[in-house]
Amino acid sequence: MYSNIYIMKYIFLFSMTLFTGFLFGQQQPQTLKAGEKNATVSITPEILWSLDRVSGVGISKDGNNVIYKVSTPKMEDNSFSSRYFMIPLQGGQPKDIDKLDNYILSKNISPDGKYKLDHKEVLVDKIKGSDLYPDLKKSNVLVYNELGHRHWDKWTEGKYNHVFFSPTAEGTDMTTDIMNNEPFHCPQQPFGGDEDYIWHPDGKSIIYVCKKKRGTEAMQSTNTDIYQYFLESAEHKNLTASNKGYDTHPLFSKQGNLGYLSMKTDGNEADKQDIVVVVGGKTTNLTKSWDGTVNQFIWSEVGDKIYFTAPIDGTVQIFSVGIPSGSKPASKVEQITKGDWDITSFTGISGDNLIVARTDMNTAPELYNYDVKTGVWKQITFVNTPKYNLISKSKTERRYVTTTDNKQMLVWVIYPPDFDPKKKYPTLLYCQGGPQSALSQFYSFRWNFQLMAAQGYIVVAPNRRGMPGFGVEWNKQISTDWGGQNIQDYLSAIDAVSKESFVDKKRRGAIGASYGGYSVFYLAGIHEGRFNSFISHCGVFNTQSMYGSTEEIFFVNNDFGGPYWDKKHSRAYTDFNPATRVDKWKTPILIFHGEKDFRIPVTQGLEAFSAAQIRGVKSRLINLPDENHWVMKPQNGLLWQREFFKWLKETL
Repeated sequence: MYSNIYIMKYIFLFSMTLFTGFLFGQQQPQTLKAGEKNATVSITPEILWSLDRVSGVGISKDGNNVIYKVSTPKMEDNSFSSRYFMIPLQGGQPKDIDKLDNYILSKNISPDGKYKLDHKEVLVDKIKGSDLYPDLKKSNVLVYNELGHRHWDKWTEGKYNHVFFSPTAEGTDMTTDIMNNEPFHCPQQPFGGDEDYIWHPDGKSIIYVCKKKRGTEAMQSTNTDIYQYFLESAEHKNLTASNKGYDTHPLFSKQGNLGYLSMKTDGNEADKQDIVVVVGGKTTNLTKSWDGTVNQFIWSEVGDKIYFTAPIDGTVQIFSVGIPSGSKPASKVEQITKGDWDITSFTGISGDNLIVARTDMNTAPELYNYDVKTGVWKQITFVNTPKYNLISKSKTERRYVTTTDNKQMLVWVIYPPDFDPKKKYPTLLYCQGGPQSALSQFYSFRWNFQLMAAQGYIVVAPNRRGMPGFGVEWNKQISTDWGGQNIQDYLSAIDAVSKESFVDKKRRGAIGASYGGYSVFYLAGIHEGRFNSFISHCGVFNTQSMYGSTEEIFFVNNDFGGPYWDKKHSRAYTDFNPATRVDKWKTPILIFHGEKDFRIPVTQGLEAFSAAQIRGVKSRLINLPDENHWVMKPQNGLLWQREFFKWLKETL
């Protein structure tokens, strides 16, 4: 239920202590006995939440070192602390650093060094009662005349993100709002940052991303464009006016050529995402004919090609594509890495050294150096390695299941570390959210397959219809068909794996969040006794009330087909509405919901809980008052895990 153009980077350093759980005096993680060699422990929620989180920052000014950040959960403070480090490109001993500006070039300083960019909120619209009526300073009222009244997890108070430039010279405090008090955002909300604005290489203009629509119109559109602002004339030029979908993430090569990410269709946040370049005044879509969708990209140092990441066959890999030059056309897309891992982000490039974050289902992200010339990988950070050396691994297996329409579907199966095929195991069907999100080798601090398997569960994770990585048609099929083929794909997956003797058919559960939470609610009404327990997090329960209460209307317009009062789209609100199938609910269900979730409002979870309770179905509601669609605070995250496994222990 969030745009594919935003990819969150979660990351980690580290300390030899295996535990944070001792702070709570209960459910302590297993410890190693003194003198015990080559021993391992199964990962627990406490160990998971003791892991540090590693993210790349960039390449140092001299091109010889990698700058990265380590964020550490501080469970006692319910927060995170961060430190910055520098390490040679080929690995070695990391060094603590403090002021980033001493080691890395700031993209926000103009090429000539005269100006700097920044952004801040500007009050444009009077919405608060105290702004509308200055004599009522203690009023706590918000007045709206259009949609956009709330977004993601915040109520709108009339403030907009605006980009400013100001002189770098000391003693000058003049700042210029390049958006001139307009009611538009840059950076984009809710996830945009300073990647939404950059300097043009000539230093005379600023490139920025903006959706120049407001209110009800903005909430029904994804038409985000890339603009050029000229410092001398204060004029704005729309560089992508002909495209009606998303245009984002502008990035110049060292040679001064512009590249950006683009989606074609207005209103479809999960459309095929392409790389577009402007070379010699000519605009070219480099990936138009390629049957996939791009996550992110980076220019090669000599500017002759672009490297990008994309989902493929249940993983996220690096691809390359050549840049057109003169009469020479762009080269075809080439996949240049392969393996059971995800490339989660680019840190930077130095010569042939591409620095990336890489993860898999058994390990949180670390930084790697990939030599694009030789194809050789080298891990350069080992922040969590000492802990992982003491944690038993789960086996992950690829299976291909025949679907009801005779297609081959990849299904990840994750086994407990000490798996014995002669035993029977409780089994969980994992339902991915999105609904158009890749189910790959990700490492989550909530939906963590390693952790689930370590508690004795087999996890079945199908790459059902709607997921990228299997061609554009497979990816887009789910829109307007939420309760259709993809639900059958879930059942095909669990039925196929359940044929194995080690699956305990009397102890099967279905779990998921967002669209995965919808899937759980929907399966609860149609599963015909397959499952003995359900867990839904921030799931859509009632498609009609979802349409009337979510904030980004373009999402439900695209995925439901349109509003519930238009009878052409009635299937989304009848056949595919979990609320219409509650009369079949019999199976215990746990419902998590964040009270600040405005994408799938908390009323969805409340409706589902009420229905289950009134029907006499064993059920539990976990309300998270200060969380949104995700769970971000350390203590809430640990509590979530404890309640998750407590419920499974009760019901399976």
